[in-house]
Amino acid sequence: MSLLEVDGLTKTFGGLVAVDDFSLSVERGEIVGLIGPNGSGKSTVFNCIMGLYDVTEGRIRFDGADITDDATHEVVNQGLSRVSQESNPIDSMSVADNIELFTLPNSVFSLYGGASEAEIREYAARIDIEDDLDQMPGELPHADVRRLEIAKALATEPELLLLDEPFAGMNQAEIAELSAQIEGFREEGMTMVVVDHNMGGLMDLVDRVVVLNNGDFLAAGSPDAIAENERVQEAYLAGEGL
Repeated sequence: MSLLEVDGLTKTFGGLVAVDDFSLSVERGEIVGLIGPNGSGKSTVFNCIMGLYDVTEGRIRFDGADITDDATHEVVNQGLSRVSQESNPIDSMSVADNIELFTLPNSVFSLYGGASEAEIREYAARIDIEDDLDQMPGELPHADVRRLEIAKALATEPELLLLDEPFAGMNQAEIAELSAQIEGFREEGMTMVVVDHNMGGLMDLVDRVVVLNNGDFLAAGSPDAIAENERVQEAYLAGEGL
């Protein structure tokens, strides 16, 4: 049984079909790349998996359980977490406090009961920002703000992590460093799906690539096979290139 199964997912917004009968399976321990030109439906798929969008048609299963109609906090409690495309720390709170927020029980009344200082430091250390815990997010360089977003997701103790544009705005050295850290998460037992427009960084990281185009499944295969796929190349010609 696959850890994540997306079966016949369709999402419409009024008359617009954003995702059309898309299926995806992710095995335990895999790092899968989800790519496609701008507007192809990648973030919509993530939003449906995380319960942020209602699914128009299709089913989503995680570890054998149907999570199609679950609220976002229920999806997170099952063991799924997401690093969003936009960094959105609370600027008035320290790095440590931003991470601690994601360890609180899922209740409006839960202002207590979060992780200890040692546990927060451990989440931060997994992504190498443990020396920044007393800093405010606005004091961090861009790459460390992205790492803070990952630390927040790690604080929910996910089995499967969805990473949306983790390399955005990073230089080649920062991408290489973050890729090594993501590979480390896999060694700890985590499964991941990565969306990114940096094809070099993504292709070096993932085991397998799934391609979306105009909301439809286009192709799947090894990074090398996808890079040489003529249909994929044609889909990207109108976009940013592969």
